[in-house]
Amino acid sequence: MYFINENYINNLLDDDSLSSIHLQKDILTKASEAKGLTLRESAALLNISSPELYCELFHRAKQVKEKIYGNRLVLFAPLYISNLCVNNCLYCAFRKDNRELKRKALSLEEIEAETKFLVMQGQKRILLVFGEHPKKASIDYIGDTISSIYKINYNGNNIRRVNVNVAPLSFENFKALKSFGIGTYQCFQETYHFRTYMEIHPEGPKKDFAWRLYAMDRALQAGIDDVGIGALFGLTDYKFETLALLMHAQDLDSKYGIGPHTISIPRLEPALNAPAAKNPPHAVDDLSFNKLVAVIRLTIPYTGIILTTREKPEIRRELFEVGVSQISAGSRTAPGSYRESQESLHQHELEQFQLGDHRNLDEVVRDCTLLGYLPSFCTACYRSQRTGDRFMELAKSGNIGKFCTPNALATFKEYLNDFASDETKKIAGEFLKKEIEGINGTTRKKVEKMIGQVDAGERDVYM
Repeated sequence: MYFINENYINNLLDDDSLSSIHLQKDILTKASEAKGLTLRESAALLNISSPELYCELFHRAKQVKEKIYGNRLVLFAPLYISNLCVNNCLYCAFRKDNRELKRKALSLEEIEAETKFLVMQGQKRILLVFGEHPKKASIDYIGDTISSIYKINYNGNNIRRVNVNVAPLSFENFKALKSFGIGTYQCFQETYHFRTYMEIHPEGPKKDFAWRLYAMDRALQAGIDDVGIGALFGLTDYKFETLALLMHAQDLDSKYGIGPHTISIPRLEPALNAPAAKNPPHAVDDLSFNKLVAVIRLTIPYTGIILTTREKPEIRRELFEVGVSQISAGSRTAPGSYRESQESLHQHELEQFQLGDHRNLDEVVRDCTLLGYLPSFCTACYRSQRTGDRFMELAKSGNIGKFCTPNALATFKEYLNDFASDETKKIAGEFLKKEIEGINGTTRKKVEKMIGQVDAGERDVYM
């Protein structure tokens, strides 16, 4: 179907030769070069079943991730603007036939209040999430929302990058979205398996498989530099879904020279009155989940792999080790849920799905540093025109870290000075000191200068 060649994918899945341990070892050796893999090689790695090769797969994935992005983990928070939706997706609590869900669309004043809460927690980048609705997700409403978010400032702290997850737009509306100063446009196909897609999207605009599939083409043609794709794992066989997702990424890269800036890998989680979420037709176990993330990392080394708070903390820690590079933290998935306590809001009556990680941002930051990862709040690339093909050139060559590491350290220091708890300041302060000591030459001098500027009260210091 279209550029997703189901016959080719199924032939790969049926090819017994791809279960050869010798072949898999050879592919893992090649993968360590961080130059990517073919779809056939990815299929072979998805067939790994040997405990020894599992260990090597995960080790190689971590190596490749660190070769491109170092030990950094980029942090963000989703901001749900509306749960009004005209679709009837069988896996989502927002579906229009869910009569038990309390519907809410935030006013601009409420959006500003939510944003202020996130800024006061220390967040610097957010992902806007809208249900599909002609009025409450119109292009004008999206523009007004973004403008309201960007104008919030608290002692030099603000949201510096707004990414947007909204239903596919027309070419003209994508041009308008670009003019609002967004970061990445994100949209998930949910499943690339055509028959499954039609079954779980029985009605609504989302039923149009092709319109959604080609959303990234329209976005890139309209001038949006960075796009993010994803699949909802659990709707069909995870091996098929992974290969189709990779096929989409490679198609974009071959046509535009710009592959996906991010790939998201959510697993199907329970959601209010969502039948497919209650009994996932193809539930993905933890080991297979680790495997598919590692294969994505080795196949598309340059992409940012996003992990959300759908997963429990212990699973998130495992996935940090196999290639994840961006995580949400302190998340809530209902409109208006940040500035209200979960107890008073009855959040489950408004939320899209259940969360697995309920820790706040400070707890996640502290945990990351204890695990040896550098929390990054950097948004510098979008102010320095390192986007699109320019970002891809730096990421594919492994040179993006020359900018990202200094900027990550400066923004982390900013967080520690302004928002961290005393416990986190103590633990993370020692971690930050060791990170700086591990830098050599002129880069260390630049970092020390930037840290000095932050300590002197400057904000948004970046290279």
